[in-house]
Amino acid sequence: MVMVQNQRIVIKIGSSSLTSDHGGLKREHIAFYVRELFSLIERGAQVVLVTSGAVAAGFRHIGYPSRPKLLHEGQAAAAVGQALLMQAYQEQFQQFGIPVAQILLTRTDFASRKRGHNAHMTMEELLKQRVVPIINENDTVAVEELKFGDNDTLSALVANLVHADRLVIVTDTDGLYTADPRRDPNATRFEHVEQINDEIYAFAGGAGSSVGTGGMRSKLDAARIAMRGGVPAFVGKVSEAGDLLQAVQGHGKGTYFDTHLHALPMKKQWLGFHSTPDGRIFVDSGAEHALLDNGSSLLPVGVREVEGEFHQGDVVEVVGPDDKLIGRGIVNYDASQLRTAAGWSSEEVLKRIEVSRIEVIHRDEWVTLRS
Repeated sequence: MVMVQNQRIVIKIGSSSLTSDHGGLKREHIAFYVRELFSLIERGAQVVLVTSGAVAAGFRHIGYPSRPKLLHEGQAAAAVGQALLMQAYQEQFQQFGIPVAQILLTRTDFASRKRGHNAHMTMEELLKQRVVPIINENDTVAVEELKFGDNDTLSALVANLVHADRLVIVTDTDGLYTADPRRDPNATRFEHVEQINDEIYAFAGGAGSSVGTGGMRSKLDAARIAMRGGVPAFVGKVSEAGDLLQAVQGHGKGTYFDTHLHALPMKKQWLGFHSTPDGRIFVDSGAEHALLDNGSSLLPVGVREVEGEFHQGDVVEVVGPDDKLIGRGIVNYDASQLRTAAGWSSEEVLKRIEVSRIEVIHRDEWVTLRS
């Protein structure tokens, strides 16, 4: 049994768990989840809550008959609903003498290394002071191209940011099945998954709720991000007293996504998940092996092709001989230099081109994105 004391747990609860199909908060559900969260806190866990539900809580209150489709209407509903949501959480946590704090984030907060660092330091201080950070996407200001799309992704990024011991994504299905258990009586649940590949994705269906935005596929995406950051994840049901504690202790009603990777430092989190690549470098099988298996730097001899126009210090993607993404790194060559040096030995490069470093991408400026 996994000990809860001193564990840092990020829990994501979606709209369908907190609101009715027609909008509005189910306060008895919020009360239930807060009791579940308190069961972890009283055992010495540090809890970070990622919650959806602002738009769903607010659209009926503002006068819309159904969840709005237009961006500005959704932002208005979120502005109203966010206050209602936080009030409901604050009232329930207050019964246990636990203060809460609201943190609203957008992709920009992660894309900027400085803003990401500030968010991390704020959460660290709140946890130190025994305050529960309650995190949601800032729907009131986020535009479509900067939105997470669902809070599953947000919860995984937060879990990586705070170096959580586990991410728990609460859903209305008890984990990932080989088929839809509501339609196929022979469907079997995956108890543990160690690699999320195309075969695993094939088992994920679409969104199942009229008030939420995430389906099982988005939860797999989130689990994959968490695993790459060294955070194991759980996707499953928390519907009865004690379920959340059981999930954290390793025998919950759902699927566990295990990882052997270590937590990524903030710089590599930014590089892997938030940076914007300016080009692509295609490498041969030898370079792929060196990057993935040996933890080596990328040298010019392994480069086959260069795509895009980038400069020294830019972020680029590295693609293997099977045309699949290997990872991202900060490049030490301009694109024009690398096109010339592709395939050359290090000795030849030093003789013929003036570069600050011989490595195309140094291993310290690299993050692997293969599962």
